[in-house]
Amino acid sequence: MSSKPLASVLELFDHTRFHPGCKLFTWHPTGELDDTLVDEIMGVIETDELFQGRPFNRYTDFSQLTSIRLKIGHIFDVAQHRREACQPVKSAFFAHTVVGLGIARLYEHLMKGALIQVRTFHERSAAAKWLDVPVDTLLPE
Repeated sequence: MSSKPLASVLELFDHTRFHPGCKLFTWHPTGELDDTLVDEIMGVIETDELFQGRPFNRYTDFSQLTSIRLKIGHIFDVAQHRREACQPVKSAFFAHTVVGLGIARLYEHLMKGALIQVRTFHERSAAAKWLDVPVDTLLPE
């Protein structure tokens, strides 16, 4: 399927990119991460999955966040919903703060055994190696 419809969806959501050659969706949120923003990005990812029609990996970079205000129960709900995914993919989270790493590791733990393999990294190069992409692909714009 063409990536043109996907490109128009991504234009509606800041700090997202799709790298067709790498089959990778990247998200570099800025400011505050809250339940509403998480729900919005989940909608974008699920829309991307429909447009692509084939699996693609994900990379989320928490390094530009100024605060995280997520309800723990909401993280459980998101993980439960995403466990229903039908195609195996990798989802890498990059963070350098204790809170960011903790949230990402909680999600990683909740996704154990799911088709979406989640890993948390504190070095971009390690995430790039796991995703099998050039590290430059993971840098913010």
